[in-house]
Amino acid sequence: MLRIIDARTREPVDAAPARRGLTRVEVHAPGSDTTNLRVLLVGDLLVRTLELGGTPVWALLTGGHRQAELRADAATLGIRPFEDSPDVGAGLGESQVVHVTTEDAAPSDGVRIAVAPVEPGPPHPSDPAVLRLALIGRHHGTPVRLEAAGLDDAHATLARWRAAVARWARQPSRPVPDDVRGRLRDAWDDDLDVPRVLDVLRQVETEPELADGARFETYAYADRLLGLDLTRDLGAPS
Repeated sequence: MLRIIDARTREPVDAAPARRGLTRVEVHAPGSDTTNLRVLLVGDLLVRTLELGGTPVWALLTGGHRQAELRADAATLGIRPFEDSPDVGAGLGESQVVHVTTEDAAPSDGVRIAVAPVEPGPPHPSDPAVLRLALIGRHHGTPVRLEAAGLDDAHATLARWRAAVARWARQPSRPVPDDVRGRLRDAWDDDLDVPRVLDVLRQVETEPELADGARFETYAYADRLLGLDLTRDLGAPS
């Protein structure tokens, strides 16, 4: 069960308190800079996590006059579309409302995830997944400073993982080991601790006793949350 730290109270709360009950994820991103893009990205991660746990989600993007620009950047980054509804008061009987905002946003009713700012740096890389990895590599409550070295590291990691996934896919498939699945779920269910999810993948990459087929299934499973297109190079010449 996903538990998040409510930015209003600093207390953990269930993101989906009613089993199979609808959760409304409302992203407040009034601008189109990289900080607002990160806010929308955290909303995307939240929706993906809830859906992995079997929770139905109503995802909304509200506020701002530059949403077209933000939505275009979001699509490039692999963020799935959010509904645009000016009247979010007309709910669908949701059991929980989670607001995803910048740190300096005005207080709102309901549970709130506050996303730390991004200090812009070099131009965005040609592969949008590199920027996505750089942004999710830090916990959403920790500021991100985009620098050339960090983007280069994200690029190298992504290239290495995609090549490895394509190589592992040539081996007989094996299920995701129960303990690995548990470590992944424990990480993302703990206040969306995506950096810990990435740490689990680094461990899986080098664990000597794991079959390559199990490594492949693990990375493919985790990518349902991460959205890094880790299976992109399947079938490419080695």
